[in-house]
Amino acid sequence: MSIKVPADQNKTNVATSEREKLEKRIAQLCRFIGRSPWVFHVNSGSCNGCDIEIIAALTPRYDAERFGVKLVGSPRHADVLLVTGPVTDQSLERVKLVYEQTPDPKIVIAVGACPTGGSVFYESPFTNAPLSNVIPVDVYVPGCPPRPEAILHGVVLALEKLAKMLKGEVPEGEEK
Repeated sequence: MSIKVPADQNKTNVATSEREKLEKRIAQLCRFIGRSPWVFHVNSGSCNGCDIEIIAALTPRYDAERFGVKLVGSPRHADVLLVTGPVTDQSLERVKLVYEQTPDPKIVIAVGACPTGGSVFYESPFTNAPLSNVIPVDVYVPGCPPRPEAILHGVVLALEKLAKMLKGEVPEGEEK
């Protein structure tokens, strides 16, 4: 007698293989770049939902740190900026300053619905969403909040663009 596994129970295997693909791609890109990508996280007025998912991407289940993708304490050491939140008026100048302090070549990833399009804060008089109105954005990770897999996929896209920038294929500051 054989036991059949329902199709719904096989989804965990699909997710695992997708995660493994992302992990392999991050490792390949880090080897190509020749260094570990360091990330600086900028919270520009978010509800912290996206921030929690960023931390989840760094914890042992997804473990982006084993490839060298790690959070740094200063934008002057960062290769990648992860920005969450709708960019409130209070954080506007800070976001611009952090962007200017990050050395070139740099990649900006907008994480969540707020910096990508404004979400519920779209026409609020106290926000400056979307983030692309404030600083150039290279990669958008939609979701409210996005899953850690989506954030890792955004990091892969960012690393691919960084690799192209280092090879001289894409001028710095130019969007895809």
